[in-house]
Amino acid sequence: MQIAVVEDDDGVGDALVEALTSHGHRPIRMRRGADLLLGHRDLDVVILDLGLPDADGLQVLRQLRAVNDVPVVILTARGDERSVVRGLRGGADDYLVKPARLAELLARVDVVTQRRRALSESSRVVRAGDVVVDLDAREVEVGGEPVTLTPKEFDLLAVLVARPGAAVSRQQLMDAVWGDAYVAISRSLDVHMTGLRAKLARPGLISTIRGYGYRWGG
Repeated sequence: MQIAVVEDDDGVGDALVEALTSHGHRPIRMRRGADLLLGHRDLDVVILDLGLPDADGLQVLRQLRAVNDVPVVILTARGDERSVVRGLRGGADDYLVKPARLAELLARVDVVTQRRRALSESSRVVRAGDVVVDLDAREVEVGGEPVTLTPKEFDLLAVLVARPGAAVSRQQLMDAVWGDAYVAISRSLDVHMTGLRAKLARPGLISTIRGYGYRWGG
């Protein structure tokens, strides 16, 4: 797995990289929160310290969660209850206090990735009324008839159906489909969303959340 080690302490960071490498993982060392926010794509897991030199780790976590649901394990010296609660409620999958036992950290990394994988594999075919979306085959049926989408239209649809009923921001959609959300062209999203809705021909299935983004289903 490709694992980001976001840790500014060289002693801790180097030890984690060495241990992860010896267990067959591909660690990427990052020392600042900005490094993670600019390089979060294609990661399988993030090990995140909260005491970073450029930003508080909890703020970095909130920003990451706006564009990516990659599993995050917080590894920090902050062991007070308030920090633990804020970390978990802020989107972390697990929380460990330094000094953590290496075997336990590796086990927790395995657990959060297996949990996410199981959830992903259990929902590869999504149904909403007479609309069926096969995420693996990249196929869509409406009323039993196949509907042909462009690659970008399907990518948008895949992001939405992965979170049924949840509000998905324009930033999240642009980041997932076009790359870095900070440079994506907003107009491209509007054009492709209009095409997607027209092809599905099911008004209300994708609802607009004014000033924020979109929602799939209820």
